[in-house]
Amino acid sequence: MTWEELEHACDTCDRCQLGKTKTKTVFGCGNKNADLMFVGEAPGESEDLTGEPFVGRAGKLFDKYLEAVGIKRSEVYIANMLKCRPPKNRDPLPSEQDECIYYLREQVKLVKPRMIVCLGRISAARLIHPDYKITKEHGVWVNKNDYLMTAVYHPSLLLRDPRKKEEMLADMLEVARRLREPD
Repeated sequence: MTWEELEHACDTCDRCQLGKTKTKTVFGCGNKNADLMFVGEAPGESEDLTGEPFVGRAGKLFDKYLEAVGIKRSEVYIANMLKCRPPKNRDPLPSEQDECIYYLREQVKLVKPRMIVCLGRISAARLIHPDYKITKEHGVWVNKNDYLMTAVYHPSLLLRDPRKKEEMLADMLEVARRLREPD
């Protein structure tokens, strides 16, 4: 499947009810040949309006972390598990994740990143292991399906709990260090 075919299929998807309530599909953005892919959980209000992931308050904070560790947003690919916004920014339902995970899997196949970093507990529980505990396991690296994977705090959590910002910085510094390691 090509990028264009995948994006069209995603944009016209009606597998769950979220497609009927979205303003825009939030497919993903960035370098389609990136070594590093970030995966969040679902679009928020700003993302639903613009069609681009991580552009609201949490996205602006995420950009600051990328800049602080020397990673350009244009160097990475950013996507969410869900491509449509859940009402009132609620957590994605398991059934919605089941219906939408196909698009993320296809994105991963097309990008072929070396590393995948989950942004938050929900994407980590889906992609790394189901009982993922973000407060205990953030920054722990695993090899899964030929990908080096970890999870970091979701930037929206840091807006609510700034005490975790130092841990996030340490995790992002390690992401940057590993990204710069030769294959």
